[in-house]
Amino acid sequence: MLICLTAAVEYRQDSRKELESCILELAKGKAEAMEPLYRIANPPVYAFALSLLKNAHDAEDAAQDCFVRAYFGAGSYRPQGKPMAWLMTITRNLCMEKLRERKKRADVPEEDWDRYIESAAASPEDKIVLEQCMKALSDSERQIVLLHAVGGMKHRETAALMELPLATVLSKYSRALKKLKAKL
Repeated sequence: MLICLTAAVEYRQDSRKELESCILELAKGKAEAMEPLYRIANPPVYAFALSLLKNAHDAEDAAQDCFVRAYFGAGSYRPQGKPMAWLMTITRNLCMEKLRERKKRADVPEEDWDRYIESAAASPEDKIVLEQCMKALSDSERQIVLLHAVGGMKHRETAALMELPLATVLSKYSRALKKLKAKL
């Protein structure tokens, strides 16, 4: 879990400008900007899609579709220093479409979370701790933590994306941190 949070801090400081630059390059028609965009943004995009869709296959599809839409829609991006929020909004919209199609929500099978945790750059011990921590959180708490810690989004952006009041997001985030501390 500590590795996950450390990576989020590195994302916020180093990758935000790189992501924005990639999107602006895509808008100019430079397809080679897609590789760094995908490399940096895919883990949080996939994690967010998985937290909404509760299915690894659907989450992979949504993540791929997000980057396809980003590629073709880069011209509509307005640089405001929030490239990850733009990508997460695309992802959320795709996930909501998928949920409307199947009109149900299921729990995330443990093997799906295992695959996501295995992709994290962490030691085997840290992966076990991360897996146990994720199981301790409710769906909404997991989404908020992923958006904030992994996706680098601010709580206000998370609230807008999840269509929740800011106070609710803050309390759920605080509750999730308490659960994580208790687990650790």
